[in-house]
Amino acid sequence: MALPLLPGHSSNKNLGREKFHKVHHFDYSGGVPMMAGLKKAHIQLRYPMFPQGEDSQYPLWLAFDKQVLCFDAYFQEVVTERQEEPYRLRKCKIYFYLEDDTLQVVEPPYKNSGIPQGTLIRRHRVPLPPPNDDQFYNVYHFNLNQDIVLYSRTFRITDCDPFTCTFLKKLGVQLNPPSSVPEDAYSTLRKQVEDNMKPLRPYERRDTLKQFLKHDRDVLRFFCLWDDSENMNGGPRELVLHYFLADDTIEICEVVYPNSGRDAVPKFLHRSKLPKNIRAVQHQPGEMTDRTVLNVFGPSGHGGRYILDCLKMGAVEEEFYTDSDLKLGELINVWGRKVLLCDCDNFTKQFYRTKYGLEDFTRVQYQPSPAPRLARSVPPYNGFGSEEDSLCSCKGLLPKVPCKDFQKFMEKDRQGLVSNVLRFVGRMVSDDPINKERLFIISFYLSDDTISVFEPLQRNSGLLGGKFLERRRVKKPGQEVFKSEPSQYFQAKDLYVGVHVCLNQHKFQLLRADEYTLRYMEEHAEEFPQANVATIVGKLKSMSEDKQKEIKQFFSASDPVNNGVLPFESLRSLLAGVDYQLSEHEILTLGRSYLVPDPSENDLGSLLATAQDYLRRKHFEDFPEMTMVFAHEDRDKSGRLSTKAARTLCKAFKLPLPDDLLLTILTRFSTEAEEIDYIVFLSSINWRENPVPLVPPDNTAKLHADLTGETTDPQVQQINYSMLLEDLFGKQE
Repeated sequence: MALPLLPGHSSNKNLGREKFHKVHHFDYSGGVPMMAGLKKAHIQLRYPMFPQGEDSQYPLWLAFDKQVLCFDAYFQEVVTERQEEPYRLRKCKIYFYLEDDTLQVVEPPYKNSGIPQGTLIRRHRVPLPPPNDDQFYNVYHFNLNQDIVLYSRTFRITDCDPFTCTFLKKLGVQLNPPSSVPEDAYSTLRKQVEDNMKPLRPYERRDTLKQFLKHDRDVLRFFCLWDDSENMNGGPRELVLHYFLADDTIEICEVVYPNSGRDAVPKFLHRSKLPKNIRAVQHQPGEMTDRTVLNVFGPSGHGGRYILDCLKMGAVEEEFYTDSDLKLGELINVWGRKVLLCDCDNFTKQFYRTKYGLEDFTRVQYQPSPAPRLARSVPPYNGFGSEEDSLCSCKGLLPKVPCKDFQKFMEKDRQGLVSNVLRFVGRMVSDDPINKERLFIISFYLSDDTISVFEPLQRNSGLLGGKFLERRRVKKPGQEVFKSEPSQYFQAKDLYVGVHVCLNQHKFQLLRADEYTLRYMEEHAEEFPQANVATIVGKLKSMSEDKQKEIKQFFSASDPVNNGVLPFESLRSLLAGVDYQLSEHEILTLGRSYLVPDPSENDLGSLLATAQDYLRRKHFEDFPEMTMVFAHEDRDKSGRLSTKAARTLCKAFKLPLPDDLLLTILTRFSTEAEEIDYIVFLSSINWRENPVPLVPPDNTAKLHADLTGETTDPQVQQINYSMLLEDLFGKQE
């Protein structure tokens, strides 16, 4: 009798359960099917086991894609019930794929072996023999002249390919010397039988397939001359000889010029082998064959027997032209016609240079010198459109758009934070007292040699400011308008500090340049002579001895303490004279080359105080958002970002800091690997939470002088004149 159901009890077993999934006994761990109940199924598998570069930007499966280690190996197989073959050695290839530590064993097919060959072990991860069957083979388990066990079958590794040898040595594996495969009795016996086998009928086989596959579509081309002046209507005939390396045949085509009075025949010589010696009596087709039939028995055709002449008693030797007979300046016999080889193409020269080591390819002059080409006269510019458009209308019936230097545009266009724009501060040269005080920003774009002029707004000047000159190419003054020659435009080398330029009848004097412009001109000193220190020092060296003595006396008088440092303004006042013939930019370049760095500029505290002062004036407070974005870009969560990425993010947030100041601060925070701790960087410039004591206003203005002309402090304060004297006059005793 069943017990009564007590209150609170139920026969439903699902009451109180929260998970209703079925228990499974099989699972995948690391891509390998295993039983979930075993302990080894929960072991964390790590593969592949080859090293990864510290600076690699690619995943392992992509970095080692299609890279396979190849080993030569063999294994011994017992053969039963055969007296002549007690065992058999089977050679195979072991392929180890570096991308996922998988193995594949392939046995190359052997002719008439009688056993199935090919892939013995398909590609997969092979476990180690017990008791280590919870682990798998990796790259460190392989070496030469050792045994490995793959599924209870022992393989002996004998050798490897060059790539495998180099790869293992780079990993630090000390390779054993390679070994050879031992001989087995059956293979030796079979080789002797095959060597003793001879064909029942002697025959000759010409193997031309290798030459065809190696040199197919490789053709030597020579430019030739056949002098046919002896005939009535003959003359010099230009020919092109083609030598086909695939089958040593020659083809000759004739060059027929328009209006020459000759018929354009398809071929001068059909493609065939060209004999060196022409026989007096030519044989008929079928009269000469490659083989001679001896001792014919019975009727011809079915039922007859014949033997081929293996000694070639009736063969006729005939010599043909080959590639070794073709040389520039040589005469070849083309069926009785003397053809002179005069020139060849570049492929032919490279072929003879590689195969025969020839270097002399002197061309035989066989063509008369061309008549001088008359210069095409260009009509003068008519004033409609640009000069380039008018010139294109004179070159053809269908005018085309003038071609621009696209390569220069791609190289010198704006690339990220590099603007490729040279900016100068200019002042208008005029007798008007109002125009004298007007300052302009003159920008030169290196991508297309265009110039734009912008006038900053000045308070209480009575001028609106803004765009003064639209971006365009500007012609140099003093040129005739309606002329045939193209006009000359301002180039980058025409603009430098201190020069007077006339832009559309407005004269400007360039007063200063920004740091990027000065640095760009110094890096490309071969294009800008005013920024070439070697040229400037050479000018000072070429002066007279009186001027050199004057420079030495000036330096001695200006530095009574003899500490080797001199204010830049003193050097500027000396070299700005007419006798030295140095421009303002050359003097500035000289000062920048021998600059004595200001300690305040390298002081990190002063830099951070200046940066916080900029951010405080612009009311910039987006530091939490910047921290979140920086952390989002930090994929590895290491707390570090590259200097380039940090600068890009600061530009994306429109951080109101001058680019030079931002780059200097990032450089001070960067490590040897060009990475910065962005948390420390953001907390250092956060003027709300971590304020830095303010610096005097004079230091702030001295560190960063903008292009608006508000400050007049020179960019160079002091120079090391002792180094300058050493470069000019040598080391003083």
